[in-house]
Amino acid sequence: MSRTIRMLALDEVETLVDWAAAEGWNPGLGDAVAFQAADPDGFIGAFVDGEMVAGISAVAYGDDFGFIGLYICRPDRRGEGHGKAVWDAGMARLGNRTIGLDGVVEQQANYRSMGFAPAYRTIRFVGSPNGPAEADSDIRAIGPEANVLDYDSRFFPAPRRSFLEHWLRPPHMALAIIRDGVIEGYGVARRCRDGCKIGPLFAASLDAASRLFAALANAPGPGNVYLDVPETSGSFAALLSSVGLQPGFETARMYRGKAPQVAQSGVFAITTLELG
Repeated sequence: MSRTIRMLALDEVETLVDWAAAEGWNPGLGDAVAFQAADPDGFIGAFVDGEMVAGISAVAYGDDFGFIGLYICRPDRRGEGHGKAVWDAGMARLGNRTIGLDGVVEQQANYRSMGFAPAYRTIRFVGSPNGPAEADSDIRAIGPEANVLDYDSRFFPAPRRSFLEHWLRPPHMALAIIRDGVIEGYGVARRCRDGCKIGPLFAASLDAASRLFAALANAPGPGNVYLDVPETSGSFAALLSSVGLQPGFETARMYRGKAPQVAQSGVFAITTLELG
């Protein structure tokens, strides 16, 4: 068996995202384009006889921070070492950066053995919210303007302009609370294989987060709403339960290296499990 490890083209990133959907991760309908924009060289595959058998994202956000995700081996090729091969390639690519990932419970001990330490749990909430959102004059549509990128940097470990240039544009819905010209929170909703997903949801307060959630959850139309909510978000989980969402599976945000310093209490939903 001859295995080749190489960078993925966009159509191959789309295949990897399709694999994530088959695993039940419910990615967004257009995620591959925005993901690749974050770091075009950050998606790696293992190929045997010209067919992709495993893949991983190893996205570098500048020189100091990177994120591992989309770590999947095709089910019919598991046990042959392909997953380990792309893992090693991804870790080598990120080098001495602090590296983050969101690990499922079953893999957390494995990640610990490779130098990753847990920072907090993240719970996926899903459901159809009760009732329509009330009109809110402080909430408005946004794009990748400079003040939005600056606000994002309070809650994410590194600048990510290239990613947000795609993430904050249609067909995604990006909304912010802005009062007296100051952003008090922002969030993004996107259509997924099932329903829609909100992420990120960053805000200065629980009140701002709840108002943004109400606007984003009702905007895309009927169906389930998904959020990946850190346990550090205080009583936001209780608020979600009160409007009809239920907790599902959990992951742990883990880091190899010094954990980044961000305004964690203002992270009410992470952006994605795949890219951080």
